[in-house]
Amino acid sequence: MAIKKYTANADNTLTNAFKFNLSTRATGSNLGASDVLEVFHIYGQATTSSAENARVLVQFPVGNISSDRTNGTIPASGSVDFILRLYNAKHGQTLPKNYSMHISAVKTAYTDLTYDQTGSNWTNRAGSTAWVKTGGDYFVDASSSFTASFVSGEEDIEVNITTLVEQWMNSTGNVLGSKTNNGVLIKLKGDAEEAVKSYYTKKFFSRSSQYFYKRPTIEARWDSTKK
Repeated sequence: MAIKKYTANADNTLTNAFKFNLSTRATGSNLGASDVLEVFHIYGQATTSSAENARVLVQFPVGNISSDRTNGTIPASGSVDFILRLYNAKHGQTLPKNYSMHISAVKTAYTDLTYDQTGSNWTNRAGSTAWVKTGGDYFVDASSSFTASFVSGEEDIEVNITTLVEQWMNSTGNVLGSKTNNGVLIKLKGDAEEAVKSYYTKKFFSRSSQYFYKRPTIEARWDSTKK
């Protein structure tokens, strides 16, 4: 088995969580330089029915994958799998158990870091340009939507997203069409994000983490056996 890793080149956490005063939401916050990425649902903190959510954006240098295929470093479509890897970041807060996350291709481009207020957040994807739907725009078709399941809550994400990566590369013979590479959005599945209980909090290492081998990656995996 041969493996080649491609580390994320953009990421961010989007949240509509309340500020410390529990009266105004921090929807304009940008966490693109944080060393962790966070997904949560907090119910009933500000009022008896208030809900706060956090979602993750991650993007990868798909142009490098395409170049490696052109150069023969990785095989042609149909002979390689692309695996999304995000690594659990341990922490001292309450960790949710027995839940699933939704992973889907992002529809529109965004900026991950704040610079003169241009970074993405819960409301806007870049500067004052809003998401079509607050919290991030994403596809829901089967070829670019995936599920990651958690039992203990400490698991990493390790999901096969080959169909989506091949669409990003607009591969020869790919019958699924093409998509612009805007990365993926990761969120709690709808039933958890709308629950009347909390799922607080799941953390992953980000692309700026000091732990290089824990940064988000896409792994190209293929059988390199010579027969």
